[in-house]
Amino acid sequence: MKKSSFKNKVILITGATGSFGKSFVKKLIYEKYPFRKIIIFSRDELKQFEMANNFSEKEYPFLRYFIGDVRDLNRLKRALEEVDYVIHAAALKQVEAAEYNPFEVIKTNIIGAQNIIEACLDSPNVKKVVALSTDKAVSPLNLYGATKLCSDKLFISANNIVGKKNKLFSVVRYGNVMG
Repeated sequence: MKKSSFKNKVILITGATGSFGKSFVKKLIYEKYPFRKIIIFSRDELKQFEMANNFSEKEYPFLRYFIGDVRDLNRLKRALEEVDYVIHAAALKQVEAAEYNPFEVIKTNIIGAQNIIEACLDSPNVKKVVALSTDKAVSPLNLYGATKLCSDKLFISANNIVGKKNKLFSVVRYGNVMG
């Protein structure tokens, strides 16, 4: 897709203060993608503060920092007002922590994915949703991989319930996103 395709568009990135999110935002800024607004959506207030120190709204007026959790459908709906594109990178990713805290991983990685899909289906402006996956979802040996497999299947299946809305849901493996 050409950079001009993003002119005056609004993008929301869930988990935007994580390792992928920070790198992706940096790429969008440095390569001067012409977004009207980039919404940094995450639940970590400290990471948002730290990111805002590196990429301030004053220096980058198109950035907006939005505290929220993918587990909270109402907050997602609020965050998606005017959004054209969604990159879903929020997830609990630590294998050992997932095994020890299975309910929390399911709430974030599966229920959170469902919330993203439902909120995007209800949002009139959202056109494309890209969910980040992992190689661990291919043939899961642990709970983390299993939750990401479920998430992947939910996102792909969302295309079956779009109806006549102009929306596309897709999944990419993390390593394939930026080369």
